[in-house]
Amino acid sequence: MWQNGLVRAERSGARVGVPHKGAGAKLAAEHIGSAFATLVHGHHGGLPDRHRIREELLTLSGDGPDAQAAEEAVTAVRAMVPEVVPPQRLPLPGWLGEGRRDQMALELDMLSRMLFSTLVDADFLDTAAHFAGASPQVAPDADMRRLSERFEGRRQAFLARRERSELDAVREDVYQQALAAAARAPGLYRLHVPTGGGKTLASAGFALRHAAEHGKRRVVVAVPFISITEQNAQVYRRMMDPAGGESGGPVVLEHHSSVELDDTGAGRWARLAAENWDAPFVVTTTVQLFHSLFAHRPSAMRKLHRLAGSVIVLDEVQALPDRLLAPILSSLRSLVDRFGATVVLASATQPEFWSHPELEGMSRLEMVDDVERLFQRLKRVDYAWRLEADLSWEVLASEITAEPERQVLAVVNTTADAARLHRAVEEAVPDRDAPRVLHLSTRMTAGHRREVIATIRQLLDSGQATLVVSTSLIEAGVDLDFPCVYRAVTSAESLQQAAGRCNREGRLKAGRVVVFNPAEGGEPRDKAYRAAREATSLYFGPDLNRPDDLGALSAYYLERYSAQGSDGRAFGKAIQDARRDLDFPQVAADFQMIEQDHTSPVVVIRPEVSEEDREQARKDIGRLRGDFPTGPDVLRRLQPHTAALPRPEVHAAVNAGLAEPITGDLVEWLGNYDEDRGLDRDEPEDRTQFTL
Repeated sequence: MWQNGLVRAERSGARVGVPHKGAGAKLAAEHIGSAFATLVHGHHGGLPDRHRIREELLTLSGDGPDAQAAEEAVTAVRAMVPEVVPPQRLPLPGWLGEGRRDQMALELDMLSRMLFSTLVDADFLDTAAHFAGASPQVAPDADMRRLSERFEGRRQAFLARRERSELDAVREDVYQQALAAAARAPGLYRLHVPTGGGKTLASAGFALRHAAEHGKRRVVVAVPFISITEQNAQVYRRMMDPAGGESGGPVVLEHHSSVELDDTGAGRWARLAAENWDAPFVVTTTVQLFHSLFAHRPSAMRKLHRLAGSVIVLDEVQALPDRLLAPILSSLRSLVDRFGATVVLASATQPEFWSHPELEGMSRLEMVDDVERLFQRLKRVDYAWRLEADLSWEVLASEITAEPERQVLAVVNTTADAARLHRAVEEAVPDRDAPRVLHLSTRMTAGHRREVIATIRQLLDSGQATLVVSTSLIEAGVDLDFPCVYRAVTSAESLQQAAGRCNREGRLKAGRVVVFNPAEGGEPRDKAYRAAREATSLYFGPDLNRPDDLGALSAYYLERYSAQGSDGRAFGKAIQDARRDLDFPQVAADFQMIEQDHTSPVVVIRPEVSEEDREQARKDIGRLRGDFPTGPDVLRRLQPHTAALPRPEVHAAVNAGLAEPITGDLVEWLGNYDEDRGLDRDEPEDRTQFTL
């Protein structure tokens, strides 16, 4: 009946006219339960809340025209395709009835999401196949053992070619311990390795070997920042994608907002696979991963079921926001306990996640033995503390330019501080033998930042004098090695992450990290950051502990997690309550990895980009301003041209004519873009107009 209606609709261009959504919801309620009627009802528009479904089911059980049409459709289905209607009520998984009532509600939420994902993905694939005149295509399971062996062989070849480091023996020990752990049972693992300890290769080696040993179907690696995603994806492609003469298609799928996917060759594969992660090895961002877990729209959720039976590596887990830890940890436990996943929590500054009730009673599987000894072996820096309250940018800049190492990284807490310190360092640099002075912050476009990071790497490798001022974006996963690092006082884990950019390869007896307190410095204003700073001041400092003291770090996290949310409830409790109530739209609205109130995206077409890229960006901006909907490709192409500004600055710039709206909160910048500092708020064109 529905299929015949589809054929008629395709020929005529009219609506199908068969109430398949209501009929399907009615059947699901009768044979599985009302909670699962939600899945059928929302397979086009998104998962609704269960109260709306109750109202819908009441309507469908009445005597109105909708109820009559749905009953006719159900009767027709039973007559034409009896095998799709079970003879009796289908049993639910036994584990759904285990444990406390509130926990069972969370398990039902996750089961509903998984089933919805399989339903909408099948619907997407079937529809695409219909219009292509073909059968639905699903990639066969990858040979994970062969991928593991290929990875290991290429890793050995890579190590043989690279310059030897003092840390290579430690990294090899970490890697071999990770491989040995891969034979152990699936579960929730911790990879606790200091910065520079080879975490990227060790976690991938474990994941591939573990997948081969235990029949896992894919590996999903999620990291907090796109810059790390791009860096790691390049490494993994070299290790796993087929080379000349090797059979098979692409292995590594890089999926995030800045990847441009064309319609030919490997690009076509990537475009299709990105929709539902139908690939052996996926590299994505934590935002993309958890957005899928807690969304309610079909397009975002169709990839979710690919996490079942997978190895999921969460790199830099210290970056997960405190306010969302309850739903995040709860969902990770469900993936492990109920859906056959193994999860790896990787970080140099491992949070005390097992102090949270969501992981109560769950085994903590350590991938590396004797972490304390490992940190001692990889101790590569000495800390100096400059916490006096009168340290100006000018004094700090003069000290940085006078450092004998001549290669210095300074990390501050805000983009405004980065611009001001960069300007002060430029002014303090002597004319003779002047070092390069570079800047990094999110006020620069993503493409500009990548160019600067590449330049920094070249300067460091060639031994040239290099002074870099950056925000914290440089701290996690950006493989740069400075002999001296200055870090504005901040949370303990950020202090240690900044130290990971100092003497990274162990070529010096000890690098030097200077923790300073800028008199004019700013800090993030959110409650979680304040809690982290207060806890840091209790445990770390000149008369206290080093930031890499593991005992102090553990106590720090426990102190920090004692903070409550701004509404007086524990972080994440409101989202957990909405999940228990099966209020899918509310969960999606509340679960925001990036707090949208803080910044807005700004498209900047820099003079330095090629004419071809400028022309494409102009076309894409025009498409976004047009009357017709566009796909995600447009935003992907614009991502390298996109910076971020605080919302009040964007509003002021629009009012001053320095920016124009494109769509939603996306604007095009029309004003000045500094070739070093990007959108520098201290140097607008007309200060009489552009006020905040």
